[in-house]
Amino acid sequence: MSRVSARVLPGWVDPAAFAVTAMAKERDWFWLDAGPHATEGWSLIGTGLPEDAPRHAVLGGRHRSPGAPPFTGGWVGWSGYDAAAERAGAPAVHEPIPAERWLRVDRIVAFDHSARRMWASAPEAEIDRVCADVLEWCSTARMPEPRPPVPVAVIGRHTPEEYAGLIDACREEIREGRAYQLCLTTRFETAASVDPIATYLRLRTATPSHHGGMIRSGEHALLSATPERFLEVQDGIVRTRPIKGTRPRGTDPETDAALAAELRASEKEQAENVMIVDLMRNDLQRVCVPGTVAAEKLLEVESYPAVHQLVSTVAGRLSPGETLGSLWDAAFPAGSMTGAPKLSAMQILHRLEGAPRGVFAGCFGWVGDDGAVDLAMVIRSIVVHPGGAWVGAGGGITWGSVAADEVAEVGVKARGPLAAVGGSLPPGW
Repeated sequence: MSRVSARVLPGWVDPAAFAVTAMAKERDWFWLDAGPHATEGWSLIGTGLPEDAPRHAVLGGRHRSPGAPPFTGGWVGWSGYDAAAERAGAPAVHEPIPAERWLRVDRIVAFDHSARRMWASAPEAEIDRVCADVLEWCSTARMPEPRPPVPVAVIGRHTPEEYAGLIDACREEIREGRAYQLCLTTRFETAASVDPIATYLRLRTATPSHHGGMIRSGEHALLSATPERFLEVQDGIVRTRPIKGTRPRGTDPETDAALAAELRASEKEQAENVMIVDLMRNDLQRVCVPGTVAAEKLLEVESYPAVHQLVSTVAGRLSPGETLGSLWDAAFPAGSMTGAPKLSAMQILHRLEGAPRGVFAGCFGWVGDDGAVDLAMVIRSIVVHPGGAWVGAGGGITWGSVAADEVAEVGVKARGPLAAVGGSLPPGW
């Protein structure tokens, strides 16, 4: 492996303008996005060559110097739900759209939003050329005029009535004691042609997120405004931040505050969140030093443009020698997208949903050569393929679930990504 060099660049440009200018003609590239108008965090834009998932990567994540980029080399990509469920012992349905795609990174431009500083990273023998190219692109970087989407037709995998029937089936499984909680999902699709860059620009504007992003590889692209970080590894510590519990934002400050307070006080949402926290504690204990796994934060409300979310944080110290593969085998698919107990939940959901989830409910992000990791959940996302695009959505079902409320929650989650494509929810959602 060539030695990687990282270098500070003069000046500053909007990462979005840089991405549109420098990457529009690239076949395989990524933009891991801290969001429009971000004042903290990092945006990472770069290219790479397709390669197998880095399951062999040994985890750790050495301490980095203050102000240095969190990621200077390694892999960027996505891994979908179905293959992970199958590895965990559950039945799975596969589809031709690649549920796993990883790029071995060859150049990166990192944007430090708090310091408004740019870095370039590339193999040492190429860093001078890469810096010159980046500065040339920066000199011409311009944001395109916003383009409203062309309206497209959207069909749902389930009607609202069918989904409500599946909710009743989930509650019956819970009543029979085969599960405590089930994350039931569905899908909305269009056969229209979708421009990934223009669509992602609309998505990030309407529903900005600290862990959004776009990864394009050939004819396929993942566009995400996810609010949920799945796995972070740094300095030997692994963290996961499950989200369970959602309310829409209000139309005025009083209504908005009331909805957040309602979410915080909901016994059903608290129970759902705590069940997944316990599940994730159990998962992480399989790869962490005994006695180090704990809930750092519990039941905190985080607010985003479209929704309020109930979020917790679980962390532990990794045992020496753990790899990305062993961590995934312990924790992936994420409990927030399966339910509890995990294997039983995946078996039940396979039978009820009866169709692949694909990339949805998987994860995406980066894995560093130094063993650091930052992966987010594939939710609030759009998958673009040669035959059109689709959006997955779902919600956690407990014994206390009310079907009408759960159907409405799916609509809240899918509405933003569908609007970015140019679609609307089918009637009833």
